[in-house]
Amino acid sequence: MSIFSTILSKIFPSSHPAVQAAAQQAAAPAPQDAPAAAPAQAPAAAAAEPVDVEAILTGLADQHPEKLNWRTSIVDLMKLLGLDSSLAARKQLAGDLHYSGDTEDSASMNIWLHKQVMTKLAENGGKVPDDLKN
Repeated sequence: MSIFSTILSKIFPSSHPAVQAAAQQAAAPAPQDAPAAAPAQAPAAAAAEPVDVEAILTGLADQHPEKLNWRTSIVDLMKLLGLDSSLAARKQLAGDLHYSGDTEDSASMNIWLHKQVMTKLAENGGKVPDDLKN
């Protein structure tokens, strides 16, 4: 399972189409012509009840013993979700999300990752404030 799929499963309910699609992809490797499968997932995710990402993450942050700035930090977001936030894990997430920049420039990569994760959560049926996607 990709790190982004794990992020989805930590935020969205297990019954959500985006989580189910990620689980199916993890269970059965996609054939070489996989790009055709991606658009088919979007309507299913859009048809589901929107998931209030901000409310869920704020609730988790309120219960977390550390003060984490998940709104701007990919490291803190990953920590909040109980995920490995090491540079290696972030580089793997960058690969999952097709980052084309220099992974050795961790500051730029981290900013891109946070925005991309928020954008992808929105694309998969999450209700994400615009200021977290841009």
